[in-house]
Amino acid sequence: MGKTAEVIMAGTGGRGVLLAGLLLAKAAMQKYKYVSWSPTYAAAMRGSECECTVILSDDEITSPILSQADAAIAIASSQAKPYENRVKPGGLLITESAGLHEVAELFGLKLEREDIRRLEVPGMEIAARMGNIQAGNLVLLGAYIGATKVLPLEVIEEEVDKRLGRKGEVRIGVTVLEVNKEALREGYKLGAESK
Repeated sequence: MGKTAEVIMAGTGGRGVLLAGLLLAKAAMQKYKYVSWSPTYAAAMRGSECECTVILSDDEITSPILSQADAAIAIASSQAKPYENRVKPGGLLITESAGLHEVAELFGLKLEREDIRRLEVPGMEIAARMGNIQAGNLVLLGAYIGATKVLPLEVIEEEVDKRLGRKGEVRIGVTVLEVNKEALREGYKLGAESK
């Protein structure tokens, strides 16, 4: 059997969950023989819950639907607890750290599993510091790639170039494209340094 990677990305509409999954799937087509991207959303509106499942494999994918995956990414911290149980034992849960502990305390949603690895990433904080809060999803995507090494960073950066170019748009003296790529790199560093 060849290598396979599975990840479920979750959050709320407008946070870039589906885009992060699509970027990963499109980039992975360069390195994997089979790729599946399956989006799901409650309603077509901002703020609704949404998720996508991405499977990368050298072998045929028997089903794009997973009850559990190797990894889950909660792009909205409110989704961390519900998706904790969607990670296979020994897997990885990456969560947005903004509001994570407040939500857990307020609603009694403390993360409890000891058989998975957890990585809290300040995606919104990093993106805000760069001047584009919308790039928080790319910070978390970068952390996933850095922690798992499912793809070389350069491959995902090429996909960001293709899909998020908007080369002419400038914010705070840099192009949106450069902010997006830097957000990805910052997340990658956090993921690569985690153990």
